[in-house]
Amino acid sequence: MTENSNCACDGARMRPRPRRVFPAAHRSWLAIGLSGLPALAFAQASPFMTGATALQANILAWLTPIAIILVMVLGAMAMANRMSWGWCIAAILGIAIAFGAPQIVTWVRGMFGV
Repeated sequence: MTENSNCACDGARMRPRPRRVFPAAHRSWLAIGLSGLPALAFAQASPFMTGATALQANILAWLTPIAIILVMVLGAMAMANRMSWGWCIAAILGIAIAFGAPQIVTWVRGMFGV
């Protein structure tokens, strides 16, 4: 006699095993619970990204007043005709790179498909 995994052997007579079915309430709770799993997976951030974001915010907080003072000094030196315009252009480019770094990184990552 061959064994059938779907039937329970009861002597000479084979009867099917009862199927276990989740009630409708259990199925709906299961669907609600499983639908929330992708959100939990995307909500987790790596420790590196958390630290990098905090460092970026801290650098920008320090750089803002320094950049304001630098622009004021550059303006005063330009009015007194005591500076090379190369310094002025370099300072403006440096400020633009420092404050535009997140957009620059996003742009470069988009170019390479990362």
